[in-house]
Amino acid sequence: MGGPKAEWPDDLRARKIDGSWIGVDRGTLRLIDQNIQPVAAIGDFDSLQAPELQRVRRNVKDIRQSQPEKDYTDTQLAVSVALNDYGADKIDIYGATGGRLDHFLANLFIVLQPEYKRYAGRIRLIDKQNTISFYLPGHYTVEKEADKNYLAFIPLTPIDHLSLTNEKYQLHNEPIPYPISFASNEFVGGSGEFQFDTGLLCVIQSCDTYEARHE
Repeated sequence: MGGPKAEWPDDLRARKIDGSWIGVDRGTLRLIDQNIQPVAAIGDFDSLQAPELQRVRRNVKDIRQSQPEKDYTDTQLAVSVALNDYGADKIDIYGATGGRLDHFLANLFIVLQPEYKRYAGRIRLIDKQNTISFYLPGHYTVEKEADKNYLAFIPLTPIDHLSLTNEKYQLHNEPIPYPISFASNEFVGGSGEFQFDTGLLCVIQSCDTYEARHE
């Protein structure tokens, strides 16, 4: 899915669905400012002033406004709408990793919830330095992103028989009994290969900040 990902601010909370976008709360206004037409806007919009909310209403036809006190976060509501109402095959979530740590963890852990877990392979979190993907048990090949130097494997649950077969640092049929970050691994070539039998695995491709790369 295309788009100037790296240039957008970290608080751009939007869900890209098959080339279209769903704006979430203030992320809707960010999209409009980028001359992007959201197909829908989700959230309680408590971060918008009245004139800003009116601007959103003028630009978006499908608006789902929720109460501030609710059982689901705005991100969860947006993912549900993308899957159930718009039939999204892939969902790229932008702006869900910056700011408050508790908000980031809520977004990261969304794939652990029963209603979203079966869709984990469709969901990614993306920011300027990271692409975060999720995998259910199986055998996978992941292609290296041109601007990413590092590769990390993070079991979010206990995992059986984790193998990293052609990365710089390898594992062979390892049982992983608890969440842990196997950080700072690297691609050997243009792709990496891994497999596991049970659980849920988070895979992150990442790069250093612009400042760190140019020191």
